[in-house]
Amino acid sequence: MSNFNQAEQLLERIERLRNKMTRVALVKGFSSPESVRISQELDELLNIYDDYTNKYKKT
Repeated sequence: MSNFNQAEQLLERIERLRNKMTRVALVKGFSSPESVRISQELDELLNIYDDYTNKYKKT
């Protein structure tokens, strides 16, 4: 799989999780345990994406 495809797949996962977090937060509250868990998972994916893009900017 190409680097571009991997980055695209990661962005798609980020967008799906972002949408899920918004839906959950609007229903259960922004500080609900589920919203916080999803937010933390989203942070992890965003950090992975940032590391990934920084790695391939240098090459």
